[in-house]
Amino acid sequence: MPDINLHSLKSLAIFKTLIEAGSASQAARTLGITQSGVSRSLAQLEENLGIQLFLREKNRLIATPEAHELYEEILRLMGNIEELRHSVLALKEFGTSRLRIAAIPGLAFGFVPRLIGTLLEENRGFSISFDMMSSHDVLREVESGHADIGFVTLPVSSRLLRIEEWLSTRAQCLLPVEHPLAGQAEIDIADLRDQHLVISNQPNVGADPLLHLAASHSIAIAGKTESNIGAITAMVASGVGISVMNPITATDQLVGRSDVVMRPFSPGISFSFGMVYREDWKNVQALESIRHTGNELLRTYPG
Repeated sequence: MPDINLHSLKSLAIFKTLIEAGSASQAARTLGITQSGVSRSLAQLEENLGIQLFLREKNRLIATPEAHELYEEILRLMGNIEELRHSVLALKEFGTSRLRIAAIPGLAFGFVPRLIGTLLEENRGFSISFDMMSSHDVLREVESGHADIGFVTLPVSSRLLRIEEWLSTRAQCLLPVEHPLAGQAEIDIADLRDQHLVISNQPNVGADPLLHLAASHSIAIAGKTESNIGAITAMVASGVGISVMNPITATDQLVGRSDVVMRPFSPGISFSFGMVYREDWKNVQALESIRHTGNELLRTYPG
């Protein structure tokens, strides 16, 4: 069985240079050793591995198929070593090299991707995975250890997790730019009379805060369309109806659009968002970086 030791690792490095240089003389110049030293190293490597790596023809070395495959394996090994180096740097700097994030859809269309992008600017050694799901499922994922950090709609409760409130904000109204109400500085609940509404689909439509508010003010709407929250702005732009949503999601979905406007809505419908994590994560340095970066990003959104 071939023995891979420190000496053979040095020979593998010389072999890699030889493949890339194309000749023993050029490899010797690149490495700063003699051509005979390159030849001896190659012979020792072939003997150690039990593989013929080059054919010798008229003072020329012709790489065998085995040599090319070994070269590819060396490149993969070097890539793994570089990945390990980045992971060690991330462990020293942030206390972890792998970060698994789960978040509600309302924060998944802009805020969380921006957060991840900023974190990676600080350290490219992070390995990050991100998934989008309901608040209930975010809690379960973090509690089970399948996710490290979760972003949820508050209030939530968990006996296993730490819960931090990050932001409490008021809903905004989304309207097509040509809608008669778009010219108003603020949209009131009474303005929704006889309007068709676009709301997020959910298991219990009766729990929708906008429908509940309209009913409590005896406002009769023309109808409602339920939609995945990621498509609500497109629905509004297409003239399906008007909507009321939190300004974080609305702002992210309005990027690059000029066919939908956002107006303050009253009476206020409050939305609160927060971060959850397990007790064993409370002292991980990455958590403070996430907390700082996330709060800086939230300042760029409407209050």
